[in-house]
Amino acid sequence: MNIFDTMKISASALKAQRIRLNVISSNLANIETTRTPEGGPYRKKNVVFQSTRLDFGDRLDQVTRKGVQGVRVPAIVESNRMPRRVFDPGHPDADSDGYVAKPDINPVEEMTDMMSATKAYEANANVIKAAKRMALKALEIGR
Repeated sequence: MNIFDTMKISASALKAQRIRLNVISSNLANIETTRTPEGGPYRKKNVVFQSTRLDFGDRLDQVTRKGVQGVRVPAIVESNRMPRRVFDPGHPDADSDGYVAKPDINPVEEMTDMMSATKAYEANANVIKAAKRMALKALEIGR
């Protein structure tokens, strides 16, 4: 494995965590949304991570080093949780019983996911910094 493989793997993780943070942001922004173009309340979205192999050259190189893979986001899926029913007879989207269907999004859960995504992003950014420092130190050997 060369130093650029490390950077490619961490770069794939940075991209995946950025997508995760965007989805969390969308969930928090729509925490009170009762109308969507699809109809009904907003549905919480989750990011699916999948390990992925790198390009052909990297894949060929991995034959000797199994287990080293990047990450990608193959899908963003909607939660299957049912909307919360909140009694609010004055709301324009209230049904005949006075209940409004609101997204079942827990702000504490979203904040926890956001902190986790942030820490994972920082860890991968630090891996890239360390790989860069190692490459620069290797170049100093030739002086």
